Amino acid sequence: MTLATLRDVLQPAMTGHYAIAGLVVLGWEDAVAYTQAAEEANCPIILQAGPGCRAHTPIPVLGSMFRTLAEQAHVPVVCHIDHARTQEECFEGIESGFTSVMYDGSALPIEENITNTARICTQAERSGVSVEGEVGYVGYAQGEDSACTSVEEAALFDRESGADAMAISIGNVHLQTSAQARIDMDRLRAIEAVTTLPLVLHGGSGIAPSIRRELAQNSRVSKFNIGTELRQVFGAALRRSLRDQPDTFDRIELLKPVIPAVRDEAKNIINGLIA
Repeated sequence: MTLATLRDVLQPAMTGHYAIAGLVVLGWEDAVAYTQAAEEANCPIILQAGPGCRAHTPIPVLGSMFRTLAEQAHVPVVCHIDHARTQEECFEGIESGFTSVMYDGSALPIEENITNTARICTQAERSGVSVEGEVGYVGYAQGEDSACTSVEEAALFDRESGADAMAISIGNVHLQTSAQARIDMDRLRAIEAVTTLPLVLHGGSGIAPSIRRELAQNSRVSKFNIGTELRQVFGAALRRSLRDQPDTFDRIELLKPVIPAVRDEAKNIINGLIA
């Protein structure tokens, strides 16, 4: 069995100067592709069920699906709930077999964020589940603006929350379709100076691969969340499949060519963080 938690994969990454990819899952095909990519790269992977995925498929179904892939893999696989904005979502994830949950209390006052995260950590610890929290708000391309992480709040969260990893906002943005994020290195170094937890950057698709590699090797950023970049590959591969098979109506046949295309791109991403 290769089920893993964030603690299992991020602590070695942080000390070994590489990073782990947290890849956003929307369905079976991309989850399979990501797992195959991790096995080919011989590197751990974090399969992530975000809000969009959970709105489409019930959490217990996702928990079983993720665990099935993890148990068949020969590399560590973290089964992770991403951006749960309520404690109840985290508790449901824990009960449904996920090995890791992310509580996003970034919109709350820091004291309330810490209190809620600590409560989730207490429950998660009983089940051997890891917890990621967030300080500062990571905005969305063509959506709500980011609020950069306060160095003082990051230090407080690091000391008092009990979390296993901390997501921060330093110029990274969700749903960017091109690599145009400008990372605030001064703020990152200031946060690193007052914290000890592995750090996480959401919106990794908007960060150029060369910058991701530099951060993986020379900072405490140990996890990059990547979704949009792979969704673009999925969409392009599906359009090709529909074009090449105009008479096919079986969705399984239409989706088959998508898996190798997404697998190859996911492998490139993973290798870019460990090389």
